Amino acid sequence: MPDTLEFEKTYLVKYLPEGLEKCANKELIDIYFPASEKHCHTRIRKDGGKFVITKKEPLHGNDSSSFLEQTINLDRGEFDALSKIDGKRLRKVRYAYNHSGHPAEIDVFKDALEGLVLADFEFAGQAEMEAFRMPDFCLAEVTQEEFVAGGYLCGKSYGDIGGHLNRYGYHKLI
Repeated sequence: MPDTLEFEKTYLVKYLPEGLEKCANKELIDIYFPASEKHCHTRIRKDGGKFVITKKEPLHGNDSSSFLEQTINLDRGEFDALSKIDGKRLRKVRYAYNHSGHPAEIDVFKDALEGLVLADFEFAGQAEMEAFRMPDFCLAEVTQEEFVAGGYLCGKSYGDIGGHLNRYGYHKLI
């Protein structure tokens, strides 16, 4: 699979948008490694019925709005074998939501992170990303906040990130 560039913004969700329960959704299981890293950039993922290994690194230093993403497809056996590695895990349900003609991925976290809900919007380029305005159902943009990155969230609990969430006045959802 070729390398891809990603342009995205991430938001804390303040309430679930109307109609979300009717949207297509799937369970994602991520295992980030190496487990010793504070913020991992490499993961294996069960994405519904697909399995991949992905490395995602910022293009410009610590700017979390643009990434180089390298992905390799795996089969179930490869995923099962790799899932035994010493890695940090997280589980979430991802909803494909359309906001005013713009697609969003709304992640409802499970297990130790239950109560956290994030919305990611991806863009074709820098100009489109900069022109985008935060939807009403979102509380705050947190694109540049390390504490909401998957490689940082893995292995954490809601309590572990509660101080960060409190800065934004975030309240548990669901």
